[in-house]
Order: sequence, then structure tokens, then C-alpha cells
Amino acid sequence: MRLRTIVPMAVGILAVGLAGAGLRADPVEDKLVIDGEVELVTRAKAPEGHPFDEVVSGWHYRTDETRALQQDSFANPAMLYVERGAEIWKTVQGAAGKSCASCHGDAAESMKGVGAHYPKWNAAAGKPVNLELQVDACRKNNMQAEPYKFDHADQKALVTYIKHQSLGAPVAVDLTQGAMQSWWDKGKDLYYTRTGQLNLSCASCHEQNNGKYIRADHLSQGNVNGFPTYRLKDADVVSLHGRLRGCVRDTRATTPKAFSDDLIALEVYVTWRGTGLAVETPAVRH
Repeated sequence: MRLRTIVPMAVGILAVGLAGAGLRADPVEDKLVIDGEVELVTRAKAPEGHPFDEVVSGWHYRTDETRALQQDSFANPAMLYVERGAEIWKTVQGAAGKSCASCHGDAAESMKGVGAHYPKWNAAAGKPVNLELQVDACRKNNMQAEPYKFDHADQKALVTYIKHQSLGAPVAVDLTQGAMQSWWDKGKDLYYTRTGQLNLSCASCHEQNNGKYIRADHLSQGNVNGFPTYRLKDADVVSLHGRLRGCVRDTRATTPKAFSDDLIALEVYVTWRGTGLAVETPAVRH
């Protein structure tokens, strides 16, 4: 009997916390400049059909200290993952005796801008693939190596390294490829679908309550241009699917499998929502 009263009460408290006008704070006015040299686009005109007029990077919603960490490559703890990814890129693995560099050469050249356009349509798979799935396909088909287990440290490091080569490039998902538009449609439906005991959707936090505080966290628009990102709460680099699964879990709903069709569709949609923002990988967030 007591459990039945506690859960609705928790939902009510959460709703009050989200709706409290006194807890609102606008994103800061500032410029994201990496190492005092590379200025990144953190505000952009929203694409047609977007619920906001302007898309804003989550960097603007963080504290002064957190923003400063991302601006300094020597202070950004995720740069250790970039360094590890550079080692993996050149390391021969698998029966074919190849490394990533065997086919792609210098990542600074071959991977420049690539990460800004994922997820991409894959005709062979008949679905969109993200960078993690593309890396696994390369390992299996070209290197004859085992695909990574989800969120393996080396998987996160390699994807972070590859995405980092697109630092500053504008996010641009091509919805004209294959059936990408239908996956975008599915992702949009999922974004607005309430789930779990807390009856929340992605939009509940990142759209309807954007700019407000919940549990001392400033709710951003939920743009994903900084993933993989270093999350201070986890003291680790977090993949996009790791964060999406965490969000669903936090609504007290059944956690979907990584790279499931639902999460890939959601990735297509949420990536599109950040169209025009610069790739920030590896970003630093709360």
C-alpha cells in the first residue's frame, strides 16, 4: 500500500521540480574556443520543422568550471581517450593482419568531417548505421577481427578519436539517403512518446522544460554533437547509446538494447535536431 502512494508522489514532486518557474535559467552567453585557437559554432539556425528557432549546444548550459574543462585540451580528461584511439587506429588486429590505418591512412585526413554525417544509410544492412556499427563492420569484414562488445573501452576510444577528427565540422545528417526519412519519422515518434513509471519522454525534459533545473542539473536542448562525451557524473567517457539507455532507465522503463532499431532511429532524429552545430567531441558535460 505504501509503495502505491510513494510512486505517484515521486512523479508529482518531479513535475513540480520541472515546472517551477523560479528554477529557470537561460543558457550562458559565451564562445567555445578550444585552446584559444579554434572557435566552434554552438548556436545555429534550426532546420525547417524543428521545434526551436535556434539550436544551442549543451555547452552553454554547463557551469563555468565545466565549460573551461572543454576549452583546454590539456584539462579535458576525455583527450586520454583520443590518445588511446590514435594507438588503436595504428594497431594491427584480426586474421587479415590489418589496422584501421592500413585502409584509411592518416585519420586526420581520411576521417576529417566524416563523423559529422553519421548516422548514415547503409544499403547492405538496409538501415542506418552509426560510427560504432561502422567500426564493427570494418573489423569483421576487412580486418577479420571480432566486433567490440558494446561500450568496451577500446570501442569508445576509437569512436572518440574518429569523431574528434571532425572537430568544428557542422552536424549534417542526409535524410535523402535510402529510407533515412522513415527512420527519422520513427525516431521523432519515440522522442515524444512518454515511457516508464515517471511517464516522461525525451521532449519532457529537453523541449518542454528546456532551461529549467532538475536535481541541480540544467536541462539543455539535448543536442548530441559532443558525443562521445566525458560525463563528470560518471568520471568516464559516455557513448551516445549509453546515455540514451540511461535516460530511458531513469524514467523507470525497460532499458532498450544498444544499437536496437529504436535507439538507431532515435539517434537519427536527435542528431538531426542539432543540425548546424559544430562537432565538439569530446565534449565535457555534467
